[in-house]
Amino acid sequence: MKQLSGLDATFLHLETSAQFGHVSSLSIYTRPDSADYRPYEAWKTQLQRRLHLLEPLRRRLAEIPLGLDHPYWVEDPAFDLDFHVRHTAVPPPGTDDQLAALVGRLVSRPLDRRKPLWLSYVIEGLPDRRFAVLTIVHHATIDVASGVELMTLMLDDSPEGGAAPPEDDRWTPERPPGDLEMLARGALGLARKPARGLLLAAWSAREIGRATRNPVLVRTANDVRRSLRGPLGTVLNLGRHRPEEPDATPAVPSVRPPRTPFNGPITPHRKLAIRSTSLDVVKQVKSALGVTLNDVVMAACAGGLRTFLDRRGALPADPLVALVPVSVRTGEESDRWTNRVSMLSAVLPTDEPDPVRRVRRVHDSMSSSKEIFSALPAERLTDFAEFPPPAVFARAMRLSARLRLGSRLTPGNLVISNVPGPRTPLYAAGARLEHYFPVSTIVEGQGLNITVQSYLDRLDWGLVSCAELLPDVDVLLGDILGEIDTLAAAAGVAAAAPGAESAAPAPGRLSRARGASARAGQ
Repeated sequence: MKQLSGLDATFLHLETSAQFGHVSSLSIYTRPDSADYRPYEAWKTQLQRRLHLLEPLRRRLAEIPLGLDHPYWVEDPAFDLDFHVRHTAVPPPGTDDQLAALVGRLVSRPLDRRKPLWLSYVIEGLPDRRFAVLTIVHHATIDVASGVELMTLMLDDSPEGGAAPPEDDRWTPERPPGDLEMLARGALGLARKPARGLLLAAWSAREIGRATRNPVLVRTANDVRRSLRGPLGTVLNLGRHRPEEPDATPAVPSVRPPRTPFNGPITPHRKLAIRSTSLDVVKQVKSALGVTLNDVVMAACAGGLRTFLDRRGALPADPLVALVPVSVRTGEESDRWTNRVSMLSAVLPTDEPDPVRRVRRVHDSMSSSKEIFSALPAERLTDFAEFPPPAVFARAMRLSARLRLGSRLTPGNLVISNVPGPRTPLYAAGARLEHYFPVSTIVEGQGLNITVQSYLDRLDWGLVSCAELLPDVDVLLGDILGEIDTLAAAAGVAAAAPGAESAAPAPGRLSRARGASARAGQ
């Protein structure tokens, strides 16, 4: 058994009838040249051969009575692959809009906590010998970085596939723990939390003291840490060290978000917009303007949002605020199937009419936010979820979700995430992966999420919105991609030629070519 971290458990506690904790991906494949190829059977066989590599797929939750501690993962003794792999289709002609509408409905449902927290839908009915696979996984199980790793483990590097790595031993499920055993585990974990919380507070105080050059904070924190050294510190895993922080103290920007039509109470219903764009154009734009790929993507989002909101007479005078997920993985984690992610906020200059100046302001805002983010190490922020009494912590999280505090106290207007993906082709049972569209989650008060995933020489865009707050999210995506054309023209870069790719070629306002791509953090 493995225990969920405090951050993992948070994604469970925040779920309501309208707010879900799962994240998804929509993969588009081209079938191999085989008349009898059946996508559903092929995909299920592909997963069956690799289940021993995909630890998150066979484990379910084991709750501790009375909520004394965070739940555990236990291998499901009743695991049934047929329950998790499902078959559906869109009606011909299988357009992007039809596919997006179906996916929006499928992700608008909670996952069954009595089972392993994932589902996979094989979707047929697409033109040009294509089919899609929608995979839904709970955020308590993986973060974005480990989700990309999970995807690569599911797939092959060549159309021939080859044999999956052999399983060391035949898999046998764990014995489900009894209530007394779980109570004992909960009591032991609860006893450790006060000292760990004290040390975490001391670590944080010391690092804030260094960042602000406050000797009193540093000296007090070091006294606390010294008092917890020795055998007790070893037991509590307190021996971690971190290099000195830079002396410069960054200025903290104002990040109070204005209100927009998509900042309000969300419903369970989701809308999805998907498009694929060229990577090369954005690379040329970022080189011409001397910024990063991520700066160009963020600036395109700012320009698209400005156009979209202004058209509706809903553009705030103040700039919007974007929340940007940041992976804090070091590569040395003992458990890769857990959440190691934090969040920074950045000003999104929707108040700036000039597209090039928007790019410059995004660059400055992201640089400032990263300095502030590094002043207190992100791993400390995620560790703060570990030491509150879990029963109290869970109740507080659920209460905040039920009271919809996010609608009143939201720290940002939307989430923008840019995820690096594979640069070589991948295959599933002989079918070539063509696109990998992210389908992320929205939270109370933030009815819009923009996530982009790079794959090969393209960037696949997935915009998810609350259907009631932002029903025409496809129009917003068109405005964002149109902004890339504007930036390309301003930078003297030739835009992509007409006929850009989409998941399922179809007529309509989003079928013409648009802009470009970026890797996360660049």
